[in-house]
Amino acid sequence: MFFTYLRRELRRRRKAALVVASGLALGIALVIVVTSVSAGMGRAQDKVLQSLYGLGTDMTVTKAAAPAGSSSERPRFRFDAQDDDSGGEQSSDRVMVQGFQTLAGSTVGKVGAQSGVADAVGGLSLQVVKVSGAFTRGRFEQGESGGGQGGGRGGAQPSPQGRVEGGGADFDVNNYSVYGTDVTKPALGPLTSSKITSGRTFTTSETNAKVAVADAAYAKEKKLKAGSTVTVKGTEFTVVGIATADSGDAAANLYVPLKRAQTLADAKDKVTTIYVKATDSQRIDSVKSEIGKNVPGTTVTTSADLADTVSGSLSTASSLAASVGTWLSIVVLVAAFLVAGLLTSSAVSRRVREFGTLKALGWKSGRVTRQVVGEAVVNGLVGGALGIALGLAGAYTVTAVSPTLQAQLGGGGGGEGFRGGFGGPGRAAATKTLDVALTAPVALTTIALAVGLAVAGGLIAGAFGGWRASRLRPADALRRVE
Repeated sequence: MFFTYLRRELRRRRKAALVVASGLALGIALVIVVTSVSAGMGRAQDKVLQSLYGLGTDMTVTKAAAPAGSSSERPRFRFDAQDDDSGGEQSSDRVMVQGFQTLAGSTVGKVGAQSGVADAVGGLSLQVVKVSGAFTRGRFEQGESGGGQGGGRGGAQPSPQGRVEGGGADFDVNNYSVYGTDVTKPALGPLTSSKITSGRTFTTSETNAKVAVADAAYAKEKKLKAGSTVTVKGTEFTVVGIATADSGDAAANLYVPLKRAQTLADAKDKVTTIYVKATDSQRIDSVKSEIGKNVPGTTVTTSADLADTVSGSLSTASSLAASVGTWLSIVVLVAAFLVAGLLTSSAVSRRVREFGTLKALGWKSGRVTRQVVGEAVVNGLVGGALGIALGLAGAYTVTAVSPTLQAQLGGGGGGEGFRGGFGGPGRAAATKTLDVALTAPVALTTIALAVGLAVAGGLIAGAFGGWRASRLRPADALRRVE
């Protein structure tokens, strides 16, 4: 009897049922779109942070950068004087540790032994300044700011900061970044944010081999390919692979085995950054505290710390989705629930004669209430189905259009939090901009949330209508007839 009466009433009152369902559908659709867009923002931000950290890295451990002005004298390059007027072609490389003070290699083991740490791997960030040209009777001196950090695309750029004392010269200054990576643990570190698009990556046995992987943009600029050779500080490296950064901006121009990088920089058993993977993403804060307490003299930076340094349209859109979007969804849902409840209550009032007659025929108040609630829940489920369809269409549209958002790193006050990333203070000083395509992935939990909201909306509407129906009496039907 319940389902027969339910089916008949819903068919007879299709228009009223559609109005209630449509209101709920709009609220549910908005929740789905906002939730999926927020998830897309999170993925975009993770992609940006991976360009600094590398895939799978939860935090980094570094030693605080040396205070400004405490560094020693500027890098100097000395060349043999030439007696002839034209001079002779000469070149010299200066390999410097970039960004941080170094940590002892044993610190990697200490960090890896901390509770909650799944794995830890060290890396060495280097900057190479190469001066080449013809010099006559003098000494070439490279200025402190010559060439910048060169950590991104196209790191080799001419520098105007060189000068020759006591002679003439026709020279060129180029700089580029080299990163020493632990080839025995390829699943952690900055190189994991790049894909090998030509050749191969390092093998675990190449711990001290003279091999290199080149960033695709740098390889294109220098006309490098798998099998080419590059010379760093007199050491010839064979390029075994070309890597393309997922984010569009690589961490370094060249990657070499960690031991070989330590040899180039005269930094035996030293690292600048330790990349840490936690056993559980929920324990990141406690692991950070554990490392800070048990490994003194270090700075621990998590992805959450770096997230605060991300600015640009990605940050703005993310803030809007998290604040305005969330509150708008709540307001619309509350309004939809109230409207559905009021419309259901109003519909019950118009059915006074019907329900009064049913009570006169022996229906209990509870049975009438269950009938009204059943109709409201079905309306809610219909509204949920419509809302899921609209929400999926909206999320698909966002993904299909894939609006491009910009994420800026550094520049605007990254502070110490940003120093914990791969690039160091040099990269924090110069703003790095990444373009990220926005998507709107819809998770099964979002669909489950929509179904829950549909049922909740139906129950709330049913509660309004059931309360009104429970107050009806058989005499109400007679008064309505009169």
